Amino acid sequence: MIKQFEQKKIEQMIKDMLLKSGINDVYTGQAVAEHLTGVECSEDRLKITLCLNYPCQSRHVELTGEIKNALQAQAQLFELSGDLLNTVTVVIEQRVQAQRIQQNLKRINGVKNIIAIASGKGGVGKSTTALNLALALQAEGARVGILDADIYGPSQPHLLGADTHPESKDKKSIEPVERFGLQTMSIGYLLEDQAVIWRAPMATGALLQLLQDTRWKDLDYLLLDLPPGTGDIQLTMSQKIPVSAAIMITTPQDIALLDVRRGVHMFNKVNIPVLGIIENMSTHICRQCGHEEAIFGTGGGQHLADEFDTELLGQLPLDLAIRQGADTGESILLAEPGGEISQHYYEIARRFAAKLSLQAKDFSHHFSNIIVES
Repeated sequence: MIKQFEQKKIEQMIKDMLLKSGINDVYTGQAVAEHLTGVECSEDRLKITLCLNYPCQSRHVELTGEIKNALQAQAQLFELSGDLLNTVTVVIEQRVQAQRIQQNLKRINGVKNIIAIASGKGGVGKSTTALNLALALQAEGARVGILDADIYGPSQPHLLGADTHPESKDKKSIEPVERFGLQTMSIGYLLEDQAVIWRAPMATGALLQLLQDTRWKDLDYLLLDLPPGTGDIQLTMSQKIPVSAAIMITTPQDIALLDVRRGVHMFNKVNIPVLGIIENMSTHICRQCGHEEAIFGTGGGQHLADEFDTELLGQLPLDLAIRQGADTGESILLAEPGGEISQHYYEIARRFAAKLSLQAKDFSHHFSNIIVES
C-alpha cells in the first residue's frame, strides 16, 4: 500500500516529467502537464488522468502514446521504476466549459455555448458547412445541436434528410428533432414547403421562440446557422441571443469577401468574438485527372484573416461528394467518415473548439465529463 505522502510525491514527479518532456497540446499550445488532474499509484499499477477543455477524441490514442513514451524516456532520470511505467493507464477526460456571453443576457437552458455560423454572402456553402462541423464536433465526443436561423429559406431539414414534425410533450415546449445524434430545430419542420411571407418582427420572434421553446438537452455546442447578410435576424441575435463566438464562412472570391468583411465588423461592434474564417470551395480537384484548380481565386480567406487579426481555420474543397451529401440528406462525414475531405472538417472542428476553450469562462454553469481510457 502506497502512503498518501508518497502518492503526492509521485503525482508531482509525473507532472515534472511531463513538463520536462515539453509535450504541448497541438491546438491550444498549452503544456499537457497543466491538464493533469490526478495520479493514482499502487504497487503494480499507475493511472494518470488528464482533462482537456475541448472535444478531440480522435487524438486520444496519439496523445496517450506521446505521454507513455515521454515517461519511459525519463524514468531513469527521475528514478521511477520502469516496470511501474509499463503498467501505466492514461485516462483522458473532456470537459467542455461554458464561455462568456454578452452582458445582461441569460443562458439558454441545456446549452453551454452557442456558436454563430455566418457568411454575409449567400451561396458560399454556409449551411452545408455548419451541418458538417456539427457532425465533426459530435464525432470528436461533444453533444451538439444545430438551429436553422434562416426563417425565410431554411435548409437544414433538407440537408439532414428529415421531414419530421417536432413533438410537444407538455404543450408548452417542443422537442428537438434528433438526426444522426444531433439535436436540430428549424422553421422548415413546422411549415414544410410553405413560403414564409412575414415582416421582420414576426421572423425574429419566430427565431427566438424556436431557440427558447426547444427543450435542448445538455448541449456542449449549439450551432446557429444564420441567414446571409447583416439584417434583422443578425441584429436580434446580437441583442437577445447569448452567443459565445462566431465563425465566418466565405469563398476566396472578392465579392464574397466584401460581405464577409461587413459581417466581421458587425460581430466586432456587438462584442461577439470571431474565432476565425473558413474558406469554402477553395479549389476544385478533378476526379478524373487529379488537376487542382482555384476556380474562385486564391488567398482570399487568409487575407481576410490577416486583416482582422484572426485565424484561417481551414480550407474546404469544391467537391462532388459534398454536394451529393447535401442533396441526399447524408453528409459526406456519414458516407465517408474516414475520407480525406471529412478529415478537413474534423481538423477545423478541433481547431475552433480549442480556440473557444481559451476564452473567458462562465464558471456558473454545470459541467459533465466525457471519459476515454487507453
